[in-house]
Amino acid sequence: MQTPDHTAALAGINQKILSEGEQLPLVMLKDGSRVQTGTVATMLVNISLYNQGQRGQVEQELRCAIPTLFKVGLFDLFPPEDWIAGANPGRRYVGQLAQTWLTENAGASHA
Repeated sequence: MQTPDHTAALAGINQKILSEGEQLPLVMLKDGSRVQTGTVATMLVNISLYNQGQRGQVEQELRCAIPTLFKVGLFDLFPPEDWIAGANPGRRYVGQLAQTWLTENAGASHA
């Protein structure tokens, strides 16, 4: 029932997809953990920015999203290996981040 790392930071990061004055909710999952909504949508925007050559902040924002993306099951549906195998550089980067997260958190429950 652990809330993913960087959840508070994602609230600010995910603002990039919203109109001014809008805010995405933090929701509680059935296991009692909380996740920031909008993380998948923001990841898609950041992958596009990465593909356009942006690095630095975009890479950090993608890194922050990884624990939440694991928590909501994205990498159960689309494993990191599938992301890495593609020709899309941003998608490959996310897959590499996910694979690193898995290695660093071996044995930790993420679902």
